[in-house]
Amino acid sequence: MAASTAKAAATRTVGAVKPLFSRDVGEAKRRVRELYRAWYREVPNTVHLYQLDISVKQGRDKVREMFQKNAHVTDPRVIDLLVIKGKMELEETIKVWKQTTHIMRYFHETESPRPTDFLSKFYAGQDF
Repeated sequence: MAASTAKAAATRTVGAVKPLFSRDVGEAKRRVRELYRAWYREVPNTVHLYQLDISVKQGRDKVREMFQKNAHVTDPRVIDLLVIKGKMELEETIKVWKQTTHIMRYFHETESPRPTDFLSKFYAGQDF
């Protein structure tokens, strides 16, 4: 009898998952747009402050690419989590808690992947 009561309580709590911030997808998308605008406005300051070897346009293109990478997400809780992480990254960038290498690491992600099979490594001149 105690097991059935515990099971009933567990099913009630599973069905009552609360959102992080947004009540629906529309509100979550609004938060994403606000974060995108904040990043877009911050790119010129970041390029100047960190003395990056990129143009403002390249920085803004990278911001657009990073946001497009998660465009397929539709769950408001996941969107809210990504927005929270994006705000943390923005704050760390604005307050110069990062170094130039941390910022430039985003630009090395678009390089072609290294070969993995033996012949490709051999032709590229990499060690085994």
